[in-house]
Amino acid sequence: MDLASTIEHMPETMYLRLKCAAETGKWPEGTVVDKAQRNTALQLIMAYQAKHLNSDEMLSIGSDGQIVNKNKRQLKAEFNNAAKDEPITPCVKPNIAHFTDI
Repeated sequence: MDLASTIEHMPETMYLRLKCAAETGKWPEGTVVDKAQRNTALQLIMAYQAKHLNSDEMLSIGSDGQIVNKNKRQLKAEFNNAAKDEPITPCVKPNIAHFTDI
């Protein structure tokens, strides 16, 4: 199986496991990741992000496999457009039980 088909059929849970391994150096259950596994996990998560996630980060990998580098003007325009599209909702005070409520 090649990388493209692996990424195409990879479930999100596997992506999250690989991401955890690459970021922390351990699998979610605590087993240490060796250097080769960490490098492979990093390559797989980068490919997954490029294929399945639309990143708004300054430096990312596009779906065509090329590095996408955005300047400050492009990022500002994207954030301003996103802010206009989404309505502002007030913060909701969490419903927390107090000892007097028990």
